[in-house]
Amino acid sequence: MNAQTRQYLFGSIFLAVGGYQFYLNDMLEFSLYLCAGSAFIVNALVNEPRLFAYKKALVMITWALIIASGILFFYLLRYKFF
Repeated sequence: MNAQTRQYLFGSIFLAVGGYQFYLNDMLEFSLYLCAGSAFIVNALVNEPRLFAYKKALVMITWALIIASGILFFYLLRYKFF
């Protein structure tokens, strides 16, 4: 399995776990998994040859999603577990 496919797989797993959290009505964890899964998928899209014209925008979106995932993770640690 190459790195490109692995990123799509991890993103899909995160989105599936996020769907389960949505089913459990835990919106904080749902948003965390949604951001993380989207970050993996958009990061994989950066290396697609057809999307080379949008590479800069995709990289900015990826970094915004990574930062949002980090903030949501710290928010989850702070308000759910402490």
